Formats: sequence, structure tokens, C-alpha cells
Amino acid sequence: MMLVAALLLGHVSAGAADTLTIKDITSGKYAAENLRSLTPLADGESFAQISQDRDKILKYSFTTGKQTGVVFDTEAVGDARLKSIDSYSPSPDNSRILVATNTQRIYRRSATADYFVYEVDSRRLTPLSMNGQQQSAIWSPDSRRVAFVRENNVFVVDVADGMKETQVTTDGRRNEVINGIPDWVNEEEFGLSTSMAFTADGSHLCWIRYDESDVRTYALQFFKGLSPEKKEYEVYPGEYAYKYPKAGEVNASVSAWSYDFSAARAAQLRLPLPHEGYIPRILEGTGSGDVLLYTMNRHQDSLCIYSADAATLDCRLLVTESVPRYVKEEAMGGIAYTGKHILVPSDRDGTMQVYLYDYDGHLVKRLTDAKYGVTVVYGYDEKTRRLYYQAAGVSPMEREVYVADAKGKVRRLTPRAGWNSALFSADYKYYIATWSDIHTPYECDVFTIKGKRLRSVVDNAALKEKLARLDKPVKEFFSFTTSEGVTLNGWMVKPADFDPAKKYPVVMFQYSGPGSQQVVNSWGFGSMGQGGIYDQYLTQQGFIVVCTDCRGTGGRGAEFEKCTYLQIGELEARDQVETAIWLGKQPYIDGGRIGIWGWSYGGFCTLMSMSEGRGVFKAGVAVAPPTNWRFYDSIYTERFMRTPQENPEGYAVNPTVRADRLHGALLVCHGLADDNVHPQNTFEYTEALVQADKDFKEQIYTNRNHSIYGANTRHHLLRQIAQFLIEQLNK
Repeated sequence: MMLVAALLLGHVSAGAADTLTIKDITSGKYAAENLRSLTPLADGESFAQISQDRDKILKYSFTTGKQTGVVFDTEAVGDARLKSIDSYSPSPDNSRILVATNTQRIYRRSATADYFVYEVDSRRLTPLSMNGQQQSAIWSPDSRRVAFVRENNVFVVDVADGMKETQVTTDGRRNEVINGIPDWVNEEEFGLSTSMAFTADGSHLCWIRYDESDVRTYALQFFKGLSPEKKEYEVYPGEYAYKYPKAGEVNASVSAWSYDFSAARAAQLRLPLPHEGYIPRILEGTGSGDVLLYTMNRHQDSLCIYSADAATLDCRLLVTESVPRYVKEEAMGGIAYTGKHILVPSDRDGTMQVYLYDYDGHLVKRLTDAKYGVTVVYGYDEKTRRLYYQAAGVSPMEREVYVADAKGKVRRLTPRAGWNSALFSADYKYYIATWSDIHTPYECDVFTIKGKRLRSVVDNAALKEKLARLDKPVKEFFSFTTSEGVTLNGWMVKPADFDPAKKYPVVMFQYSGPGSQQVVNSWGFGSMGQGGIYDQYLTQQGFIVVCTDCRGTGGRGAEFEKCTYLQIGELEARDQVETAIWLGKQPYIDGGRIGIWGWSYGGFCTLMSMSEGRGVFKAGVAVAPPTNWRFYDSIYTERFMRTPQENPEGYAVNPTVRADRLHGALLVCHGLADDNVHPQNTFEYTEALVQADKDFKEQIYTNRNHSIYGANTRHHLLRQIAQFLIEQLNK
């Protein structure tokens, strides 16, 4: 017998209410304010932040919140080339500031920009280079030099020597060799935009070189379109071709290099690298003349951390992290250095915990024992031997911030239930805590490390007033046990005028990707975030909206998350079907009118669920779906599936193969300029549907990428999804 445990989080409001529209959602009318990007300053008492109109960098007091100074003012420097600040980076000695403007996006994390160097004392502003836009500019630790990449080559500007520019590499060529910045797949799947690091003494610059000459090319077509209009493609379409290694195909060949400024000479570091291995990180080292390099095998179940001597070129192994199945990218990204120790997040014992190593590679001890795992490492204070971190210590669906002392005593810094995160001052004396729950938009407050609240930074009072004028839907968490004995967590949003005597159609939303979570007690919950505002719109149309985190998702330990290894999609689809079956047994739900939708991996799982064999879904919408993992990139896919050559059975389980088993009305949406999940996925899948004589609808978005946005595009997309579900589920 299946049981439900529901936590009621909302109630029905009375009286007249505003009507929510899709345009309201996409226009940002109900977008919450959150903590804008700020930089804690070295004094421990202050932070810097770009002004709202982006023309100044201002200095504020942590304790009072009052402005205490102007770090940089575009009007004061009077240079017409710099009217708006996109980002900035102070030099380590705070004598100069690197300011970026006119930023041009490339992929998810990469961009070019016009950089300027600002001298704090003299107030002099100088372009970093006059030879074209720069990418991924970084300071040397001695504040003397800035390294950047242009057209796949590494350059260094000696700020202390009259802005002298030196070209460090000359072999960089588009679609052949990249120096100092990652190729597409390393950027996307290892979460980095820079592949350079100076040594601490500033004597050497080291970087990763990617030779992608043998990687196969994928080409996207661009058309004239509108908003923006590409007039050069008015008659004939254009083409954007780039190197994209798909599962089982050739990756870029990687190597690590060092440039000696005194000798003006480059040489390759003697870094041990597994066959077809990766170098997913390069970081400033903890010694005066070294850098830190990570290597990973192609299976991604073994990660090594090396200290590389930039002068001798020798590399010394510090730590090896090997776990069953795969090392999570988030765990690798959470590794931290204190000068004396290395903090390594690992799920080797079943949940993500933090382990302390010395620089000889010896495990000192395990620092945490969070019930459902550590999710963020904020830092480790060597003086007090205190660790600051975020964890799921109470529930998989919530997050808290903690501090653990040298004796292992743990103190919770954020007492409220919900989703908590923190930003600490440089000396851990203060922190800004951000809190929200499924009911409440973000609230940001400053606290002392002892827990005394000093002031509010963000309260979202204006948004709360707007939301109060809407009918409040009924929001619930629930759990149930499937026929396979698996307990799943979910949330449900019911119409504000919910009547338990009625039978409602249901729209199920899910993402379902490895390690992801959608069932969270946070304002970020919902199919489009923003407190589930799009789901609230659907409840206005008479739907109940439901989301379940299936097997393979995060927050419940390594076994629950990694049980889908080598067969992604199979168990997830079963769990979504089981959810629909359970819903159909509830007295207030019409089991014959259940729909499902999702985006990206959620689109994939939508198609898998609709072709699982138990025809429980009347309709579904798949947005930008992968339809055959053979088409997706090597690093992501092989992390969970290994290669097609090693695991042909796993790759044979996909929506395209199952096209003849599709049950229910289907809408597929895709952007023609999707550099992530290529349109090839939709084209091959819909061809399989045609040959299987299956009806479907298709919505294509000209010149739009994986996020399908720009001008009226997102509004149009969400309207198509809603209208399709209304039409199909109300029949």
C-alpha cells in the first residue's frame, strides 16, 4: 500500500485577486531581488559592490551597510570607452583594479571584453591592450602583470613596465589549438572559463593547451531572424562551426605549460596524464614557484592533484581521490586550499563529507558528518581551525550553514528551516545569510559570527506586496513509496480555490538529471523558478502541478544518486510513471488526464517516460531534449555512461529507439542555435516518430540557443507549452 506524507505550506486567500499572465512571468514583474555580487575586502570590515546603474564600484561597511567610499567612478576618469562596468578584479595589493566593459558572451561561462587598468592612487585609466578584445584576464600575485587570451593565444601585459605587451604563445588557431582557456566541452562540463595560473612569486605563468585538431566539428546554421536581426544572412544562411567531442569520440589532447618571465621561454610541464585523460583545473599553488594541476581519467572515477614546479617542470602527486562510479564535478570544484591543508569533499563513505589533507598527501581527518551531505565549502580558518560550510543536515530538501571547530563541535549559523547560504567576510567575523523557503522570497541579513543579527540587506518587501495581490495556491511537500519499494519526495501546487471533491488534471514537471534537485524548500523551486510562478499560472488554468525527484537525483546520498550509472533514463522514467500511477489513485485527481514536461535532461526524461510502456501520460512537452546519448558531449555523457564502445546496451536505451512506443500527444521544442543539445537530437527523433507513424507537434526557434530566450521568444515558448497542455488535458 502506498502512503503519502504531506506538509502543508500554503493556504487559500480570500477576496479579489490579480490575474497572473505569462507576460508577467517573462517580463520579470515577479522576479525576486537577491544579494547582488559583492566582494569582501581584505580589512574584514568592508565589501565592494558595483552600483545599480553600473557606473561605480562602491565600498560599504558590513556592520552598518552604509557607503564608506567610492572605489572607482567611470565619470571621474572621463574615458568615453568605459561608461559601464560589467565586472572588476582588484590587484592582490589593491593598488590597481582591472575593469571589464563591453562584454561579449561566447558560451555559458566564456566571454570577451574590453579591459582597463585603473591606478587607485593616480586615478589613471589605461586600456589593457589596444589590439583587440581580451578574454579571461587575471592578475599575477605580485600585482605586476595581467595575463589574458586573445584568439586562442596567451598574452601578458607588464603593468609595472609601461603596459608592455608580450605574446606568450603563437600556435593558437580557431578549431585547432587553444591556449589558456578551455575548449567547449571542458568549459561546459568542468565549469571553468580560465585555464591559466601564475606562480605565487609571479616568476612564471602556467596554462593548459588544448589541441583539438582531431576533434570532429559540429555546425549550426544561422538565419536573418529578428531581434536581433542578422542581415548578413538575409538570403543565404550562415554557419557557425566549432569542435564538439561527442560520446566515444576523440577529445582534445591536453598538456600543461610554463613560461619563465626572466628567460622569456616556454616549456612543457612533466605532468603524468592518464591515456585520453583530462586536466580539469589549474590553480595558483601554495608555494612560491608552483601551481596546482588536477588530472582525471576518461572514466572520471579517479582525480589526482599535483603540485607542479614551474621552474624545474617536475610534478609531485599530493592527493588521489578515487570513488566508485564517478567523481562528482561539484566535489572537484569544492576542493579548497588553506596554505597548510587541502580540503577535499568526497562521497566515498556514502554522503558528501569534507576530508582534511596535509601537503604531503596524508589524510589528517574527516571534518564533517552532515546527515545528507555537505553541499558547499565556504572556507577553513587555519588560525582557529574552524570549517565553514553549507549542508543538508536536516532534510534532503533543505540547506543550513554550519561552523565546525577543531574538536568537531558543530554550530548551526542559520536557524530557520528552508534554504540557507552565506557569504563571509575575509576574516570570518561577519557573514551575510540568504534565506528563503517555498513560501517566501529571498531575505538577506548581516550577522556576527556569534549569531547576532546586525541588519537587513534584502527583504523583497515590494515583491511580497505584489504576491499578496495574487490568489495564493496551495503548496505541499509529499512523499510516497513506489511498487519497487523506493520512497520518492515531491511537491504539489494546487489551485487557490482547490476543492477536494473535484477531479483535477495534472501537469508533472521534472528535470531528473544526475545529482539535480527540484524538490527543494526554496524560493528557487518550480519549473521556471521564481517561487513556482509559472506553475501558479498553470493552477489558474485549473491544473494541479506536481514535481518528483526520482532516482538519480541529489541530496539523498551516493547510492540513490549513482544507481542510474550506465543506464541513465531507465530508472528515472520508471519513477515518473510510478508518480503518475500514484497520483491517479488520489481522490481529487483525474488519472486519465496527466501530462508531463521538462527541459534539457527533463525533456529527455519526458520522452523516456512517455515511451516507458505503461501509457499513463495523456500529453507531454519536451524542450531541447537529448534523444540519443550518442549525440551528446563526451565528458558529461561518459561520466554516467562510459563510452558507447564500452556500454552499447546502455546507449541503446533512448527515446529514439523507443519512438514506436510513444504514448500520448507530444510537443517538441528546440532552438536552432543550440550549441549544447544540438538540434540534431530533435531532428533524428522526430524522423523516427514519422517512420513509426506517430503524430506530434514541433516548435522551432530561429537563432536561439539552449535557453531559448531573447526578445519575445521565452514568452512565446511558455505560451505554447501552456496552450498545448490546456488543449490536450482538457479533452
